[in-house]
Amino acid sequence: MSHPVYLKNGDLVKVNDHVYCSPTWDTRDGTPYSVARIMQFLPPEDAPKGEESKNYLYTRVRLAWYYRPSDVSDRAVADPRLLLAAIYSEVCDINQLRAKCHVVHRDKISDLSGWKKRPDRFYFNRLFDPYIKKEFEVIPSHDVRNLPDEIRDVLISRYEYIVAEKEVIPDLTDNIRLCDTCQVWCPSADSVQCDRCKKYFHMKCVQPPLIAKPSRGYGWTCAPCSRRHEEEVDSRDIRHGTPSAVKVRTNAPAARGRGRPRKDKVLAEIEENLPVKHFKMWPFRYFGQYTVAEDTLDPEDLIFPRTASRVGPKYQANVPAEPSPYSHPLEIEERGSDNTIEVLGIFNTFTESELAEAEEIKKRLSDDPQVQSSVDWLTEVIRRLSEASMALDGSMSSVKITPTRLEKWKKTETPYTDKEWSRSEIAAFEDGIQQHGAELRAVRDEVSTRSMPEVVRFYGHWKSEKVGEENRRKRASGPQAKPLILQYKSTKEAEDGQRVGLSDDDSSIIAQPSKTPSCGACRTRESKVWWKAPKGLSTNILCDTCGTNWRKYADLNVRPLREESVPTTKTREKRGGTPLSAPASKRPRTSVSVSTQSTPPPPTISIAPQNRCLACTRTGPPAKVLKCKKCQLRVHAGSCGAIVDPGSADSWVCDLCENEETQEASINPDCLLCPRSANEDKRKKPWPPADTFLRASKPTEGQGWTHVLCAVFTSELTFADASRLRLVEGLNTVSRHKWSTRCCLCGEIEGAVIRCSDCPKEFHASCAWKQGHKFGFEIQPVKSSRRDTTITTTFKGESGCMNAIVSCREHDHSKRDIYDICETNEGGETALQVYCQAYKQAPVSQAHALLRKARRLDALLNIRNDNHAAQGSSTPSEPEPECFRCGTQFSPAFYRATPEDAMAVNGNSSGSNGNNHSRETKWMCHKCHFEMNETSTKSMGMTTS
Repeated sequence: MSHPVYLKNGDLVKVNDHVYCSPTWDTRDGTPYSVARIMQFLPPEDAPKGEESKNYLYTRVRLAWYYRPSDVSDRAVADPRLLLAAIYSEVCDINQLRAKCHVVHRDKISDLSGWKKRPDRFYFNRLFDPYIKKEFEVIPSHDVRNLPDEIRDVLISRYEYIVAEKEVIPDLTDNIRLCDTCQVWCPSADSVQCDRCKKYFHMKCVQPPLIAKPSRGYGWTCAPCSRRHEEEVDSRDIRHGTPSAVKVRTNAPAARGRGRPRKDKVLAEIEENLPVKHFKMWPFRYFGQYTVAEDTLDPEDLIFPRTASRVGPKYQANVPAEPSPYSHPLEIEERGSDNTIEVLGIFNTFTESELAEAEEIKKRLSDDPQVQSSVDWLTEVIRRLSEASMALDGSMSSVKITPTRLEKWKKTETPYTDKEWSRSEIAAFEDGIQQHGAELRAVRDEVSTRSMPEVVRFYGHWKSEKVGEENRRKRASGPQAKPLILQYKSTKEAEDGQRVGLSDDDSSIIAQPSKTPSCGACRTRESKVWWKAPKGLSTNILCDTCGTNWRKYADLNVRPLREESVPTTKTREKRGGTPLSAPASKRPRTSVSVSTQSTPPPPTISIAPQNRCLACTRTGPPAKVLKCKKCQLRVHAGSCGAIVDPGSADSWVCDLCENEETQEASINPDCLLCPRSANEDKRKKPWPPADTFLRASKPTEGQGWTHVLCAVFTSELTFADASRLRLVEGLNTVSRHKWSTRCCLCGEIEGAVIRCSDCPKEFHASCAWKQGHKFGFEIQPVKSSRRDTTITTTFKGESGCMNAIVSCREHDHSKRDIYDICETNEGGETALQVYCQAYKQAPVSQAHALLRKARRLDALLNIRNDNHAAQGSSTPSEPEPECFRCGTQFSPAFYRATPEDAMAVNGNSSGSNGNNHSRETKWMCHKCHFEMNETSTKSMGMTTS
């Protein structure tokens, strides 16, 4: 261990120490601590390998688990200090370590009663294998004697304990058994014992050799003993008596009693600190009846418990093929011979010329790159080229790859690629995977239109595609930046070490119990610390003693409830005399283990599964994290502007899928602020893919589409309804610079870019999301002098100006309070909701949508600004323009009227009237301006004619 590791209580822990380990109380659902042995400390998972990893703090630890007997069986165990060892390890978070404890083998404890009276002391004498669900005996390795010296020395030098079946222990602990014929060690599996002289023989050394051992209940005698017995019988001098059972002698250690408690603890402290040998981090290995003794000399031999092999005539059968009545009887081929194996490929035997010819044939068969990279197509090509090469002519030029293949067990050819899956089938398949995992038989019930082989093949392709996308995303994003907090700043800091773990998590301690607290086990009402209690008790709290005993030893002394009967009227009237009922018997003290009524019931599986949001990767109930009924998009309701009743959450449909039915907006779902997608990407169904937050899109005022991410983090855009994120407005107000700047991530000039809040880099919002950049919202305080001119909002108790932040993933965000997109406040609103309602709401109360669009066009075309500049009137108090001809105030554009237009409308050509019009600016709406121009054009045409 490079650096020391301390627990919060100050205990130094090192490798091979035993500790309590447990996640938080809510995660472990009230179960006690687990006992484990520290195998090694590990740096962060993303830390570099080699010597550089020593500069990182330990964040993980590999633990070898111990089981409590109640964890693996339903039988009650009276001793809470008894454990079961296991050859099973797991990597856990280092913060799950709680405190130190001591676990020792039973044979190393001289005073068991005194050992169990000391706190945090456990012992074991058996091992449980979680894979084959079987218990084994554990004995010290030096007690094994029935082995050759070279094998025994290796076992004793490497391992402290030996794991074996209970029936094998007497044979292992007996003296070494040598064959009386060849004087070589006799393993119990290949030897027999004479029932009279008690000598051992190899089964092959007996003349004639024994094929099998005697059946149960029968004995075997060697030839000299058998001949001697026959001579005694023939002489008639022998008298048969009643056979008596002979006790088998064994050198196994006798069972220890409880012993008498010792007052001195010196011997106990010596016993708990005795050194234990470990080989490759394990102190024991399996050496039972299914072990080959010579294999233990190999350091790479597996140490796990084993069972009987399922190879042999007992489990396999060679079924001969039924001969045809029209042909001669065929010779029965032995199973596993060359003629019974289907050769799928012999490319490993091809020469250089044959490989080159095969590559040319493969290129001629198909030019489609997708087909050339298809696993099914390549498998079929390899099989047919191999068959052509093994043919008599050896020519591969006549190979033809058709979309079918001929199986040996079928009469007709079947396609080697399945029919393309529809969107509904893919959605049903992914639903089944989410509910049932890799249980493909249950998934097959969800996809009723496909057969089981088709589901299995599609699962392989689907999983490969998911893994490939994840790998491509990781390669594109590059290595993640290492947090500085994981590194030591100096050598002194490394020598000081680190403190990890908690005595217990804060959520397990009740700081302020009720006014009259009562322990759910012992009913005491006074305690310095109150702990949360497991389910099934009368109260939900435990005192310090009961809470500690439950967490460490899984033991509670539950005091039963007293049945207090309400006195009747007659009982209240009778004040003296003989009592009506006999005195209650003494209440017995019962110790309740994990398997009795104090055991927390198994967690019930919710009918509605938890959905995982694609924006924040956190799970939530279906009413909070919505799942599209068609494309399976999963996102928080507040992050996509959806307001759905909890009862109808299962029938929610996203905007893109809803538009496929209504077709109110464009059927092209491409975002107007992002570069155009390639044609091969659009072939994916659904498009955009439903496994990313970029599937969440909103329609624009021009019936187009934008990503919710792009609309929120582009400052110029607003929503007509910010609470529902409906109808994005203002795309024509996005500055020209954003449209003409090249994205630093994808290199494209198309689309509108945004700028990093910490550096001058500019990129598309969708590209930044794919690369893992930081998206969130930051609240900055506002000075008192600017509060009247600045919009402020409150989120999670913090008030100020809320800003949308996009920062490159290379920047350090640990010192900034940035709220994630889906982070919610006390009212259940997400940070994106709060930001949009405060800063992204269009001024719908001032004008309707068409007028707002017209004003944006005015600002874009500088129509009003030019007119104001010409008249020298730019005061903010100028009234809204009004057409002097028709009197309307609503028009996409207003034009300044000339004196001739005013005289033509009024029919007055006097100079005073014209001067009056020249002094006051008059406006003409778009419609009147068009009619006046058309009228003047016609009059000019008539004059010319």
